[in-house]
Amino acid sequence: MAPVLRILGIETSCDETAASVVLRHADGRGEILSDVVLSQLDEHSAYGGVVPEIAARAHVEALDVLVEEALAKAGAGPDNIDAIAATAGPGLIGGLIVGLMTGKAIARAWNKPLYAINHLEGHALTARLTDGVEFPFLMLLVSGGHTQLVLVRGVGDYVRWGTTIDDALGEAFDKTAKLLGLPYPGGPAVERAAAGGDEKRFTFPRPLVGEARLDFSFSGLKTAVRQAAEAAAPVTQKDIADICASFQRAIVRTMDERIGRGLQRFHEEFPDMPEKPALVVAGGVAANKALRAALLGLCERHGFRFIAPPHHLCTDNAAMIAWAGLERMALGLPADDNATAPRSRWPLDRQAQALIGYGKRGAKA
Repeated sequence: MAPVLRILGIETSCDETAASVVLRHADGRGEILSDVVLSQLDEHSAYGGVVPEIAARAHVEALDVLVEEALAKAGAGPDNIDAIAATAGPGLIGGLIVGLMTGKAIARAWNKPLYAINHLEGHALTARLTDGVEFPFLMLLVSGGHTQLVLVRGVGDYVRWGTTIDDALGEAFDKTAKLLGLPYPGGPAVERAAAGGDEKRFTFPRPLVGEARLDFSFSGLKTAVRQAAEAAAPVTQKDIADICASFQRAIVRTMDERIGRGLQRFHEEFPDMPEKPALVVAGGVAANKALRAALLGLCERHGFRFIAPPHHLCTDNAAMIAWAGLERMALGLPADDNATAPRSRWPLDRQAQALIGYGKRGAKA
């Protein structure tokens, strides 16, 4: 039987500073012993988005205190921590440097192995921590920096089936909110406004719908929103609500068609699954109620299980980074050395063709 393992995780890829201690039991079950996250929302809200220099400085000021808090809550220290895991990319390079260098320093001081973790792999493996999902499964990552449909075949084994060719879905929400004068972050603001709007007043495009490839595109939809707002100017609160509702409807219908094709492809490639396959949804946009309802219905129609980890584990957190390190350690995969450098870009599928906008440098993951 595998040994019990504990890892300290550190996450600083964008505008959340986070530290966590996670335990892997001998039978493979995960247990979060502590999970501390400090949001920088107030520092960035005045700018309508994340300012890299402010984010990096905030990480420097907060990280040591958060690591101490996470260790204290878990009753952990150098005697019972087996390794350190820190996000090494993708993300804002300044923040990545802060977290990875801190992880290296702790690992060297405590004489522990260091695992430099891909932030996206943390998202991909979270459902194994929370729900014990078996390989293979599909992951839909929808966030401010990424919109990807990924086949997860195993730890370190990912095939990107679809990605955005321009804006990420969360970015489209943020830009729409900014255009309409709604507060940051844009996703929740657009969702709140849409609740009181007429979703059929405006007919917005659904880019790439009907195409066999599984990629996404949202820049044309964003342009259509701007044109609708200009045509209605000066916009009233009702105009804003109707535009948001129509925008959200177009997003939901687009994702329904795009992901539906992905589920069909999964059945074709894995016809002999012993149980219902899983669609795992991660990223901050996964909190959108209309999108979740559509994806749940889609899974029911296609014979899939819909799995979305708790919201605090869908957004940026260190528990997923610690768990990714535990998955690697349990398999005997090699740790990283002190020369490992942070990467602002780091695709999960290294064989996939790089597309313009598939994961913008410095965009929030």
